[in-house]
Amino acid sequence: MQLSFKNGAAQTLAQLPTGSQAYLERLDLPEEMSQRLMELGFLPGTSVVAAGSAPGGDPRIFRVDGSEIALRRDTACRLYISAEPIPDLDQI
Repeated sequence: MQLSFKNGAAQTLAQLPTGSQAYLERLDLPEEMSQRLMELGFLPGTSVVAAGSAPGGDPRIFRVDGSEIALRRDTACRLYISAEPIPDLDQI
């Protein structure tokens, strides 16, 4: 599913519709929590797909780096995404 953001507004992983793909822009979490998520594959520039959710909608399941990982809404709200891949600064 093609993702587009209205007015260029920042969006979070929690807002990503099921079945859609986006690219992780940044993590706005305490260092310990950010480190753990990065170990699981949530790295800036990485493709993330919203794969589903629990019956009540929380947690949501995201596919990243070949794995499916469940995140609570309060965590997903602090992971910012982009509709387009993040350019590699080494290639600019």
